[in-house]
Amino acid sequence: LIACKNDAAHACIAEQLRTHSITRRYYAIVQGNPPEEGTVDAPVGRDPKNRKKMAVNYQNGKEAVTHYRVIRQFRGYSWIECRLETGRTHQIRVHMKSIGYPLLGDTVYGSSENPFHLEGQALHAYILGFIHPSSKLYMEYTAPLPDYFSALLRVLETR
Repeated sequence: LIACKNDAAHACIAEQLRTHSITRRYYAIVQGNPPEEGTVDAPVGRDPKNRKKMAVNYQNGKEAVTHYRVIRQFRGYSWIECRLETGRTHQIRVHMKSIGYPLLGDTVYGSSENPFHLEGQALHAYILGFIHPSSKLYMEYTAPLPDYFSALLRVLETR
C-alpha cells in the first residue's frame, strides 16, 4: 500500500505503476514442485465462465508477467518468490494456477481442500520499492514473514 498525500505524489506513483517500474516481490507456497525458475507471460482478465474470478484470458485480458523462482521444495509443496512486471488483480494466484501450481490455501483458484487450515492463501508481499515522489530517491521496504507463514514452513520441513 502506497499512500499519496498530494496530486503530484499521486501522479509520480501512477506513472511508476504505468511503466511497471515499482519493485514488488512476494513469497508464496504452492502445491506441487515447479521447475527451479520460470516466467508466466499470459494476459489476465475476467474469467468468462465466472465473472467473480480472474483467469488467463487471451481475448479480453491485459498483459501480465510473473517471474518466479523456487526457494525450497518440500514433499508436494514449494516455497517460491514471485517478481511482478505487471500488477493485475490476483495475478500471482491466476498465473500459478495456470501452470499447475496453485497457492496453498487458495480455495478460489486452487483446491477446496485446506489440509493446513489456513485462513486464506499462503502469499506474502515482502518487498515494495519505488522512486520517492519528493526526494527522487529509490526507497525499498521489506516486511518480515508473518507468524502463520513461518509456522507453515516449519510444518512443511518436518513432513
